[in-house]
Amino acid sequence: MMKNLKKIPEFKNEVEERDFWNKNDSTLYIDWKTAKKAGFPKLKPSTRTISIRLPEHLIEEIKILANKNDVPYQSFIKLILKERIDKEYGKSL
Repeated sequence: MMKNLKKIPEFKNEVEERDFWNKNDSTLYIDWKTAKKAGFPKLKPSTRTISIRLPEHLIEEIKILANKNDVPYQSFIKLILKERIDKEYGKSL
């Protein structure tokens, strides 16, 4: 049985769309049972440059660990942050 789905509104921009989906249940607009998995192999996640002050000894420890894992230290910092975020949300890698 197909349920009546609401029409997805037109959005002025991505911020408006993100706000809409954060506040609304997508199952009222999309029949996820008919959805197909999509892959975007060439899509790179957007990144933003930030500046963070860290004690020099911490940076040195990070560089040592990154070197042991054969990973650039900034990539290693991202891995550490991602693992911690996943842990906080109860996700496994």
